[in-house]
Amino acid sequence: MSEVKLTFLGTGTSQGIPIIGCQCAVCRSEDPHDKRFRAAAFVEYEGFQVLIDAGPDFRMQMLAKGIRHLDAILLTHKHKDHTGGLDDVRSFNYIDRKAVEIYCEPEVLKSLRNDYSYAFAEHKYPGSPEWHVHIIDEKPFRITSLENTGDLEWVHDIGYFYRQPDGSLIPSDNAVVPALPALPGPDSGFVGGVKYLNVIPIRGYHDQMPVLGFRFGKIAYITDMSSLPESELAKLQGLEHVSLNTVGYHPHHSHFSLDQALALADRIGAKHTWLTHLSHAFPSYAAFCDELRRLCAERGIRSDVQPAFDGLTVTAR
Repeated sequence: MSEVKLTFLGTGTSQGIPIIGCQCAVCRSEDPHDKRFRAAAFVEYEGFQVLIDAGPDFRMQMLAKGIRHLDAILLTHKHKDHTGGLDDVRSFNYIDRKAVEIYCEPEVLKSLRNDYSYAFAEHKYPGSPEWHVHIIDEKPFRITSLENTGDLEWVHDIGYFYRQPDGSLIPSDNAVVPALPALPGPDSGFVGGVKYLNVIPIRGYHDQMPVLGFRFGKIAYITDMSSLPESELAKLQGLEHVSLNTVGYHPHHSHFSLDQALALADRIGAKHTWLTHLSHAFPSYAAFCDELRRLCAERGIRSDVQPAFDGLTVTAR
């Protein structure tokens, strides 16, 4: 198994940190660890580059990381702090000369059709993003490379086409299709000369809203959950790294509290647990690290629990 790498592109709540107008110590902190974009992650595994969520800070996150190619965007749920940057994926239409492959649940697609109706129009305005949407649920699915589709071109007053080697043009169909099921065996391989990568979704709930986390090899990314069914814990065994969300010390209707996140970290038992979707209710980064070390020691938690920060990269084999 090759190395899997996950980079936290954003580790803040829906408002980010600093929050507009806030004068608290965390929002005024000069420590770069306390500057947090909205939650998102970038995964590099088996030759694939995968983005998890594309919120309002998408453009700045791509520039900060220097990302020039995406094989897929996986959406955890429909909230705007996780989908609000999807118009800017059109840059990848120009760079990769491909439609951007988006994987999401039906309710997320319904929201995208409302928020980005122009991206689904029969006759698109020039410069609109070109997407292919794959419908997923909690069953494992696979991402495929699209190296043999041809180059995406805009034909004036008509729309997007794929230029074929013989010069002919095939219309881009702006398709919405079921995701392909994962294949047995290793996490990646080839079928019919096309490379694929298996992904394991993790079902959770954001208050009453179904949301997804995702596992790649020995790394799992979870955000925006307040509950995780017992049946999903089996998908989280044998991890090197897992991320869990928490927004504060007190119980919250749609996110884990710190106590809940620590208890879940202990149950999962990953070597390292990284807290994300953090709010300014927690102390500054250095103080929060100290607090987590103390709490984990007092409670005998078997995972090394630390706050994630923007730009943090973790790896596993």
